[in-house]
Amino acid sequence: MIDKIKKTLQEASEIIKDQASNLGENAKERSYKLIEEWLTIFPKLEIYGLEITSFALGVGLNPSLEVELKGDHKSFTKEKIKEILDENVSSPALSSVFNTISTTYNLHRRIYATLKDPLIVKIKIRLSPEIKVFIGEPIII
Repeated sequence: MIDKIKKTLQEASEIIKDQASNLGENAKERSYKLIEEWLTIFPKLEIYGLEITSFALGVGLNPSLEVELKGDHKSFTKEKIKEILDENVSSPALSSVFNTISTTYNLHRRIYATLKDPLIVKIKIRLSPEIKVFIGEPIII
């Protein structure tokens, strides 16, 4: 009886290992596909005035691409951001970057703080992309 239970547990363990391996491979493939898509976005961001200052690839169970861009506040007025958003309605990636920039500026205005240089945009591409916008040089990252 105990041998049957051991055998059943071993078989179940093997099935779980195979499924976990397949899930891991699928996640890697999706991550790399997402990274490839974003690689076409970064040159467009540079055209709009965001210069790439650092670029990093993280390889692991969940691969990621981290890119930092800097820009000048004068290049991103409300009107300019609206124009960029209107031009890129069909690009969710570009729209998400400029919507985040716009929202950051709007929140910053609400606290009546002085704009500090530079404008920094950090983008982390992985299965769930993350966009951070900094006004001024961050001390804690």
